[in-house]
Formats: sequence, structure tokens, C-alpha cells
Amino acid sequence: MDRNLIQELLEVVEQAAIASAQLTGQGRKNDADAAAVEAMRKRMGTIPMQGRIVIGEGERDEAPMLYIGEEVGSGHGPGVDFAVDPCEGTNLCANAQPGSMAVLAASDRGGLFNAPDFYMNKLAAPPAAKGKVDLRKSPTDNLKILADCLGLALDELVVVVMDRARHKTLIAEIRGAGARVKPISDGDVSAAIACGFEGTGTHCLMGIGAAPEGVISAAALRCLGGHFQGQLVYDPAIAMTKEWANLTKEGNLVRLAEMGITDPDRVYGAEELASGQNVVFAASGITNGLLFHGVKFEPDCTRTSSLVISSLDRTARFTNTVHIKAGATKVSLH
Repeated sequence: MDRNLIQELLEVVEQAAIASAQLTGQGRKNDADAAAVEAMRKRMGTIPMQGRIVIGEGERDEAPMLYIGEEVGSGHGPGVDFAVDPCEGTNLCANAQPGSMAVLAASDRGGLFNAPDFYMNKLAAPPAAKGKVDLRKSPTDNLKILADCLGLALDELVVVVMDRARHKTLIAEIRGAGARVKPISDGDVSAAIACGFEGTGTHCLMGIGAAPEGVISAAALRCLGGHFQGQLVYDPAIAMTKEWANLTKEGNLVRLAEMGITDPDRVYGAEELASGQNVVFAASGITNGLLFHGVKFEPDCTRTSSLVISSLDRTARFTNTVHIKAGATKVSLH
């Protein structure tokens, strides 16, 4: 990978966000997902690279997807691996709620964790807590460590947790420790990344979410110097999701073994989930969110708001782009 790829990947997520945003609020989450997928696939196809999807999306619920193993790009140039979620937060997009975005992570060939579309127990925290909090410790212990690292009282900590039945005990423990819980319905990538920036009001992400989004979050936090750990969840009784209603713990263990994962209980750090020498994270808002705005359609232009984080040049770029339409007669400054 090289620095020229950064601009290309920005345009990939921008185009996916624009395509999906045209269906915002229409209650058609699969259509919004499909539009983002096709826009992402089309723009990736113009990039001079030998790209490969190692973490796709949609396998659990048979939604449209860029599938694991799919080759993208022109077929000539550097080898690049991708973890993608063309429409992160499809329900958020369908219902015009905050937090939906088009997102991906990219790395040199072999630089991203390759696993099926499983669930993952996650712990994200700011750079000050890197290597000090640990997924193997209790939530209460981690909150005490985090408070000490940040110089905050426990009741000042804000912990984001997905609003799911499986997190009932976790939420009770966090509140019992004195910290605050911010439940979200979908879209934990944004919450994880927010931990890497001071001033977002988000100090920690805990709980179980999708594994592909875990890899993407790990890539971003590795570039930011933040803390991220993930542990695969393979037991349907723990995941407590209807998508796994007909699956078994034993069957999921077989799937992991077929993927070459011999230690299914291993706790992975950000440097293992995104291990490549060069790592890039790119996201563009579909709806308004904590870190950037959603797509805005105007008579003569379309506006996007995006974030690209790169280990190549150690930058985090917040970008507002004006996409000028053919025949435009005026483009306002804001």
C-alpha cells in the first residue's frame, strides 16, 4: 500500500455513503445495504490494486454483501486486504437515526484478521488505558483502571453498550460500579472509534457485537494508539440472537477450525486483528453521527463528511467534500 491509496479509499466510502443515503428513512434496510455494496464494489474496481475481501458482511442474515474471498480492484498493483461494512447500521439508515456510515479497513496482504461473520466480545478504551485494561478482567476492575488512567471519578465514565438482552448483566454491573451506560441500538464501530479521541464523551465500549466491525474498529484504534481487544463468541446461548437460532456451539467450533482458528477462546489485541505494516481506516457518514455528518443532498451538489485514519503517515483526516453535479449553477460555501 502507498499514500495514493488513502484518497482512493476516501472516495470508496463516500460513494457507498451517497448511494445508501438516497434510501435514508424509507425503512428498506436491505435495499440501502445493497446500494452501498454495489457503489463500494464499483469504485473499488477502478483502483490499481489486487484487492481481496477478508472480512465481508451479510453472511449471518443473508443480506447483500461483498463476500469473503471476493477479489476487488483492477487486478494490477499492490495486494490489499479489506474488512468492509458498506452500510454500518442498516437499521439506523432505514429509520433515519444517527450513526449510520459506510466504513472499511485496509492493510497489506495478510494484515487483517480473517474469520467468518461471527460475534465478538469487545473492549475499546482511550490511548491512556492501552495495555492496562483487559478483556479478561471484570468490567468493574476495568472501570476502576480506566478511571485511574483518565483521572476521572467512576461516575464520570460513559460506557457504550449495545442494547441487547445478552448485556443485561453487563449493564447492571457497570451501573453498580458507579459508571454511566450509554445504550445504542446499532453501530458500535463509531462508539469504539470515539474512545480514541478526547472530548467525545465516550470513554469505553464494552459488550458483544459483530466480529467484522470488531476488526474494523481494531484497525482504527491501532492507528490512533487506543486500546482494543476482541474475543470471538461462538456459543448461540451467549450471543442470544435470532440469526443463530438454528446453529449450535459445536457447529460453530467446526466452522472456526475450518478457518484455521485453533484457539477459539483467544483474546486478540488491535495489533493482532490489524497486524499489517500499513493500515488504513476510512468511513463516511450516511446519517449524522458523533464524529461526522451524514450525506446532504442539495440542488447543485452532494456533501459528504468523512474520516480517514492512516498508519502510513500517522494522520486522522476529517474531510468535508462537495460533489458538484453536472450543470450546477451555484455551490454554496456551507
